[in-house]
Amino acid sequence: MFRRQIEIIGENQYNLESKKILIVGAGGLGNEVATNLSCIGLKEIYIIDFDKIEIHNIHRQFNFTKSDVGKFKAEVLATKLSRCETKLDYFCESFNEFLKHDLELDLIIDCTDNFEVREEINSYSKQKNILWLYGSVEGWNGQVCLFENGDFSMFNKPKEHKIAGVMPSMVSLVGSIQSNIATKYLAEIEINKDELYFINFKESLEVKKFRL
Repeated sequence: MFRRQIEIIGENQYNLESKKILIVGAGGLGNEVATNLSCIGLKEIYIIDFDKIEIHNIHRQFNFTKSDVGKFKAEVLATKLSRCETKLDYFCESFNEFLKHDLELDLIIDCTDNFEVREEINSYSKQKNILWLYGSVEGWNGQVCLFENGDFSMFNKPKEHKIAGVMPSMVSLVGSIQSNIATKYLAEIEINKDELYFINFKESLEVKKFRL
């Protein structure tokens, strides 16, 4: 089943078989990341999101259709991605509510659009010594970082910030970068941590890297 993938990562494929991950957010990034990682051979994926699908979500949250409007995002996403052997569990609740389950995790992937939740993810990850993978999209820009020793508190938290429009293609681009970083980390292939990728595609594709 994973023949074409094994041609690239070889025996590292076996490292994926025991890994459990949490995807926080089942919106645009969550759709992309969950789709990419649901068939790479992981043991289990947990998806959490308390939001319900709205009509304006559909253009960038590509697993949802008009008939899904009003349903819980996490439930619909987990159900539609059950075509492979990886077990998918969903929780229609907030990140703080999810923590009561105290599940064993190998990686937390941030697919939210919320600074407060990212701070909660950062705090929990430090407490449990779990790496977390940050991702954000706004306009023609995106950011990705695999946090190990770096701390999200170094980011300036805006007092009031209205999110600009989002292009579906930028969501896919940033989500794909997150997925590649997650795959390498979970397969135990060397990958840089605490390195922030800033992606700008307003005029031409530009990727800058910053050490945290």
